[in-house]
Amino acid sequence: MGHHTAVVILNWNGQQWLERFLPNVVAATGADADVIVADNGSTDGSVAWIQSRFTNVKVVRNDTNLGFAGGYNEALKHVDAEFYVLLNSDVEVMPGWVPALRGYLERHPEMAACQPKVLSHGQRDRFEHAGAAGGFIDRNGYPFCRGRIFEITEQDQGQYDDELEVFWATGACLMIRAKAFQAADGFDDSLFAHMEEIDLCWRLRRQGWHIGYTAATTVYHVGGGALGYGSPRKTYLNFRNSLIVLTKNLHRGWLPMRILRRFFLDDCAALKFLVEGHASHAWEVGRAHRHFVSRLPRLLRERKRLKTLDRHTDLTGQYRRSVAYDRFILGWKTFDRLDREAFTRRG
Repeated sequence: MGHHTAVVILNWNGQQWLERFLPNVVAATGADADVIVADNGSTDGSVAWIQSRFTNVKVVRNDTNLGFAGGYNEALKHVDAEFYVLLNSDVEVMPGWVPALRGYLERHPEMAACQPKVLSHGQRDRFEHAGAAGGFIDRNGYPFCRGRIFEITEQDQGQYDDELEVFWATGACLMIRAKAFQAADGFDDSLFAHMEEIDLCWRLRRQGWHIGYTAATTVYHVGGGALGYGSPRKTYLNFRNSLIVLTKNLHRGWLPMRILRRFFLDDCAALKFLVEGHASHAWEVGRAHRHFVSRLPRLLRERKRLKTLDRHTDLTGQYRRSVAYDRFILGWKTFDRLDREAFTRRG
């Protein structure tokens, strides 16, 4: 039996990231947790590199690239711990980071998971796209964060140096109770990558858990390590998975209307891509829609199954307005401009 906390880094042909960041993670973690690399069938020599340099880092090997969702699901079957920390391979951490996150969950037994403050590794005074200071979701299923609305990230001026309940926590650095992860059946493998942590957090909420953010520690994330932010494949996964997650989990409102509204808003985004000269991204939005429609019968069955497991309908942190309207029509670019009264609060 190892530590009661395990830091698990998913790797797929990411030796360059491991060389840059694994020494920092090992040093900053020290005796606070086991450090494990879950390898997704890499062919770049990264496993041999780890084994030759870090005898105290365990490697769990998957035969093929199962994506973020499937890769973690499979690897965590072989990890014995009370708390998992899912950490991207392109993240720099600070000394004491594990006790800071674990202390938050120990003080808040109702919380299934939490995230730290996430700043950009390249611009260390700015929030990073993936997670920033805690995640939220709008009525149409579009995710956003304190510190990041669509493509705009805020400068960190201490405005989010606090602790609070959020709707979702980032998979770039996520501490989660093992019992909660297992009770929710882990990630949805079919998502492959992107938005799987939002889907997981939403399902955990439906089981009665809550999700938290603490600024007690800060991590620095490069972002887009496996798939760059300018990747058409990333566009496809984000638009496809957002519709899947919305369809599976939406409690309130008439689903067909929400889906039609989402298609319209996504088509506006595709038009914006075209106008800006990104035709490949516009094509991927259409491809995402076609895949979603082909899967709709299966998704509706899954939606029905999940409803039978519901114990809770508290959606603290859901934004009852359209964040796309607020950002692109009203010009609200920072979290503090959003309508405070439109956030669902606990109770």
